[in-house]
Amino acid sequence: MGFELTAEQDAFRKVVREFAEAEIAPRAQEWDQSHTFPVDTVLAMGELGLFGLPFPEEYGGGGADLTTLCVAIEELARVDQSMAITLEAAVGLGANPIFRFGTEEQRQRWLPDLCAGRALGAFGLTEPDAGSDAGGTRTRARLDETSGEWVIHGEKAFITNSGTPITSVITITALTGTAGAAPEISTIVVPAGSPGMVVHPPYRKMGWHASDTHGLSFDGCRVPGSNLLGERGRGFANFLAILDEGRIAIAALAVGVIEACLDACRRYACERIAFGRAIGANQAVAFKVADLAVMADAARALTYRAAALADAGRPFKKEAATAKLYASEAAVTATREATQIFGGYGFMDETPVSRHYRDAKVLEIGEGTSEIQRLVIARELGLPVT
Repeated sequence: MGFELTAEQDAFRKVVREFAEAEIAPRAQEWDQSHTFPVDTVLAMGELGLFGLPFPEEYGGGGADLTTLCVAIEELARVDQSMAITLEAAVGLGANPIFRFGTEEQRQRWLPDLCAGRALGAFGLTEPDAGSDAGGTRTRARLDETSGEWVIHGEKAFITNSGTPITSVITITALTGTAGAAPEISTIVVPAGSPGMVVHPPYRKMGWHASDTHGLSFDGCRVPGSNLLGERGRGFANFLAILDEGRIAIAALAVGVIEACLDACRRYACERIAFGRAIGANQAVAFKVADLAVMADAARALTYRAAALADAGRPFKKEAATAKLYASEAAVTATREATQIFGGYGFMDETPVSRHYRDAKVLEIGEGTSEIQRLVIARELGLPVT
C-alpha cells in the first residue's frame, strides 16, 4: 500500500520543523534540567493548530488525517520528546476518546478548547497494580441514584498531561459493576479540579522531564452521570480501539528520535578529528551511522504504512503493533549507539543525544510494552497465545 506524503503534508512538515527548531530546540535542555512544563510553548503549539489536526473543523480542528498528525509528532520529537509526547497524549488519549465515543453535547463542551490547544486532556487507565493488565482495574465508580452522580474511588498512576495549569479533563476507566462473571469497565470524564480528585506531585522521571506526569487519587469524587463516555461497560474495549492509533503515533515519535540521532552523528562523525582524521573515516563509526540510516528508513516505512491503512479505513492492528515494536526498540538502540559515537561528550547532559538516550527508554513501555506488542502480533498471526 502506498504511503507517500502529499505536497501539502511536505509543506506542513517544513512549518512544524521551523517551529520546533525556533521555539523548542533552544530551550529543550533548560526545560529538561529544571523539569519544567513549558505552558507558553504548548499554547503556541495550539496556535499553530497541532492539537486539532485530526478532528473536524466544526470543533475547531484541522480536518487532517492520522498521517499528518504523525508528521507533526515526528518533527517535534527530533528536538524534544517531551513536547512530542505532550501533543501525542493530548490528541490521542485526551481528545480522541471524547470525539470517538462522546455525545454531541460532550463534544461541543470539551473539544473546541482541546482542539485549539487552550486546554489539555488526559486519559487515566494505568493504576498502581494495573498497567498492561488493564483488566485488573480497581478504581470504582458507583452511580448515586439520588443525585444522578458518579461517585469515584481509586487511584491512577503515570498519567500524562494530568496536572498542568491548562488541563481541563481527565477521562478515567473505572469498574461500574459486573457483566455476568466479567468486570464491567466504563469510561468517565472527570473535569480538572473536581472535588475528591487529588493530583499528586509530579514524578521525578529518568526522562521526558518537560512532560507533565502525575498520579491521581479519587476519594468520593463526584461528577454528573452525563459524564459517562460511551456505553456503560464498553470502556475497556473503547480504550483498546483508541490505543491502536496511539501506537502508530508513538512509532512516529520514535522515528523522529532516530532521525535526530542520525543527523547528529552524521555531523559529528565528519567534524570530530581523532588520530589525524575525521572519526567517520573509521569503519567502526561509519557502520554505526549506516545502521542508524537503515533503522530510520525501516521505522518510517512501518509507521507510515500503518498510518495509511488507518486513514484508508482498513484493518491495521497488527501493523500498528509492528510499527510501535520496531520503531521504539530501534529508537532505544539508536540513542545508545549515538551516545557511543559521541564518546565522553555523549555522556554529558548538555549533549542532545544524552537527553534522547534517557528519554527513549519509555517508548518501549508506554501505550503497550514491547512484550504486549509481540503478543498482539502473535494473536493476529493466529497463534494460540493467551
